[in-house]
Amino acid sequence: MAVVVVDFLILTAKVIGYILHALIRWIKKPREKTVRNEICLITGTASATGVGRLFALEFARRGATLVLWDVDTKGNENTAREVRKLGAKAYTYTCDVSQRGLVHAAASCVRREVGDVTILINNAGIVAGMPILQCPDEQMERTMRTNCHAHFWTVKAFLPQMIKRGHGHIVTIAGSLGLFATGCLEVYCASKFAVVGFHEALSHELKAKRIDSVKTTLVCPYFIDTGMFHCCGIRRELKALLPPIKPDHFVKAAMQGILRNQHMICVPRVMYFGAISKNLLPWDVQVLIQKFLGLDRCIPQKAAQKK
Repeated sequence: MAVVVVDFLILTAKVIGYILHALIRWIKKPREKTVRNEICLITGTASATGVGRLFALEFARRGATLVLWDVDTKGNENTAREVRKLGAKAYTYTCDVSQRGLVHAAASCVRREVGDVTILINNAGIVAGMPILQCPDEQMERTMRTNCHAHFWTVKAFLPQMIKRGHGHIVTIAGSLGLFATGCLEVYCASKFAVVGFHEALSHELKAKRIDSVKTTLVCPYFIDTGMFHCCGIRRELKALLPPIKPDHFVKAAMQGILRNQHMICVPRVMYFGAISKNLLPWDVQVLIQKFLGLDRCIPQKAAQKK
């Protein structure tokens, strides 16, 4: 019993220490790390209005070498041209990340032609914008493979070399609907909850194995104004208080957190409150709040749009 008491006191001291450390970091932001000459792989980079392209440009401005993956070859090349105009190197690969074999094949090409990836940004995603009883089985499976299973394959492909080199960073672009769910988007929410769980479990495993050299960052934005969630959001009368996030604003905010090795990033910060309150409030209260906000009728305009 004495051992338990001692361990509890040590735990209490460490908890207080980490809380104080977090407060200090919140007040005095740590310096951003450099990513010059890092090999950064980003999935879902073809869309002209998507955040994958903006992430690529931000890393390019900081001197990273970009590896761009997308199923849209033409759009991906357009992004690569923009990256090269900024003076950075860009390598494009046409890859459907929902297909395990294609991911491992593309990963082998990247290791052979570019080198070991040191920053992995898992960004690619689609949305099945319909209630589960209306959603075709094939669309449900594709959503899970793209939004969740793809993270399994990319991490398995690139994490071993990060561990071997003692250097790496895995970034998971999830979303607020991976922290709390809403009606009519069961499949999308399931895929995002799954990838949040995967990211957290992976982070715990790295800590348990004392692999502190590989950083992890979970990014959970509110609805981004890319057209993917055109009809989603809170009720019209309250939209001015919480409008969809502009893509460039989101990416700049996310980049600051990534470059400071922040473990979790919610944009805007009110999403932290949403995630915490979900675990504290009774279920019926959550239902009432969603109804008041208008989130109980949240259905995107199109059934399968990419980020």
